Amino acid sequence: MAIRPIRLFGDPILRKPAVEVVDFDAELRRLVADLTDTMLDAPGAGLAAPQLGVGLRVFTWSVEGEVGHLVNPVLDLSEEIQDGPEGCLSLPDLVYDCRRALSVVARGFNMHGDPVTVEGSELLARAIQHETDHLDGVLFIDRLDAESRKAAMREIRQSEWFGLEQPTVKVSPHPTRGMAL
Repeated sequence: MAIRPIRLFGDPILRKPAVEVVDFDAELRRLVADLTDTMLDAPGAGLAAPQLGVGLRVFTWSVEGEVGHLVNPVLDLSEEIQDGPEGCLSLPDLVYDCRRALSVVARGFNMHGDPVTVEGSELLARAIQHETDHLDGVLFIDRLDAESRKAAMREIRQSEWFGLEQPTVKVSPHPTRGMAL
């Protein structure tokens, strides 16, 4: 459909919890297509709607050749933990080791409103957890230990993109129950 600008760290929408999708309509399908096109163009392992300025609980992923999306995700995380490098399209060129569950079972819906269950481990589990965090207003740097977070913030402040003017927030056509900007 369309490649859209990705919101960068500092944009307030990245810190707001997204609202549940209630209308599985053409607008949602267009959003999923835009998320997918933008993610693949970036390229990235995942992209959440708030990163495009839309405060809805939907994300896409592209891991090891598998491309998918999930609406209104609910996660069951494993007790086993993995540590590994993680980055974010909203924090360009920033990569730090981040602790995540080793595997995940994610339940939600596809863009047509059909129930979906996605099971993944390692990189897919990391991507699903990362994108679901975006839907809760959480960035991966929030999950870093204090020393790494301090180093990440220093790197962000020194980056060329930090503080650049952000595009205007798109108003969602879906009912946001006061949660939109």
